[in-house]
Amino acid sequence: MSSVEDIRTLVSVHDVMPETLPRVERILDLLATEGVNAVTLLVVPGLDWSSEQIDWLRRHEARGYELAGHGWLHRVATYGGLRHRLHAWFLSRNVAEHLALDADGILNLMSRCHAWFRAHGLRAPTLYVPPAWAMGAIPRNALAELPFLRYEIFSGVLSGQTGRLYPIPMLGYEADRAWRIPVIRIWNHFNRHRSRRRGWLRIGIHPQDLDLALAEDLRRDLRRFRLHADYAAIDEDGDQRYRLLMSASRPRVADSTISNTRSNPP
Repeated sequence: MSSVEDIRTLVSVHDVMPETLPRVERILDLLATEGVNAVTLLVVPGLDWSSEQIDWLRRHEARGYELAGHGWLHRVATYGGLRHRLHAWFLSRNVAEHLALDADGILNLMSRCHAWFRAHGLRAPTLYVPPAWAMGAIPRNALAELPFLRYEIFSGVLSGQTGRLYPIPMLGYEADRAWRIPVIRIWNHFNRHRSRRRGWLRIGIHPQDLDLALAEDLRRDLRRFRLHADYAAIDEDGDQRYRLLMSASRPRVADSTISNTRSNPP
């Protein structure tokens, strides 16, 4: 069983959209203060991005932040049946757009998402995260047709080429309703314990989390888990390569060890 100091942590900021950029900046300031240097930004491409906002993405990419695809519109106009409605009520609200589509529709959505980055002068993303981690009605072997290398779903990180799932516990903080506060706290407690067995952990941050009831829980977890990895460190052979970032007060002076990681954000 791993100690807390040995747990490799994947940190992602969800729902990066034109209207959320000020709140995302606030989160990035917090992550920089806490010495979190490997950060993935989940970008929703199919919205009204201005040239200035695209430049914001380019600047952060140049600083070393990984950009990942995160759906297309991050909302649904219609629901794909009772299961989708229940999913929306308990978990996803109206953002799980994959659940309203068939397999072809999902493949088309993800293809458009990937192409958008290159069309706007950004690097082609290697990671795709469906909104609310809900991949929908698409077989795993169909994912190999797409240019993404890996996918994050609710239970872990999935290889697009082999279909292999790497189960990684996840912490979340989106307690925007009173009943979610105890539920998420119990969930997070359980997954902190699981992470000691797995040696890996995911921390998913949403733009409004710093203004919600579990904001201090988030800050404590950022201080508790000090080893930060890129998603590319999840190796097909199970090689757990990671970036060692334990005590630097400023990201650019952190000790980066072992290859297969991107440059540090400032």
